[in-house]
Amino acid sequence: MEELIGTQRPAVFDWGAIEEEAGSTLPSDFKSLAEWYPAFGLDDFLGVMLPWPGEEAVRVEAAGTPSERWHCDYPADLRPAELISTTLIPWGDSAEGDQFFWSALGDDPEHWPVTICSRNGPWWHYEGGMVQFLAELCAGALEPWALPPVKPEITGWAVEGGGWRQTA
Repeated sequence: MEELIGTQRPAVFDWGAIEEEAGSTLPSDFKSLAEWYPAFGLDDFLGVMLPWPGEEAVRVEAAGTPSERWHCDYPADLRPAELISTTLIPWGDSAEGDQFFWSALGDDPEHWPVTICSRNGPWWHYEGGMVQFLAELCAGALEPWALPPVKPEITGWAVEGGGWRQTA
């Protein structure tokens, strides 16, 4: 195993195509995470949606308009008042129905807050990046509001061509 350390190379994405489809530049921590890891699940709870290298066109050709594929379909009338007209871009969901978004506030995705739509409580914001949110959630350093504690263990990951593989 030690001989593998340092031999991996990041995946290569056509971020231009992905961001054109999304209608916005995406946060750099998300892109870095996607370049080094496939989509994964944490503790059989939180699924993190990441693209698959070379499959950018598959997402582009998926049913629906770009806004339907990239933007939250959560009804505006069920959102908190301050988020009714905000573009919410999903990046994860939980096994219990919680949803994780970026609130696309302003032109700089590096400053977009993480917004959590908790099935068990009110919506709330985290004023850091997605990767920092995941790290603090797994470390138990984040006030999780209505989210359960999450162990820092990968319980599944996306496989090429679609699908999901559970860890043993």
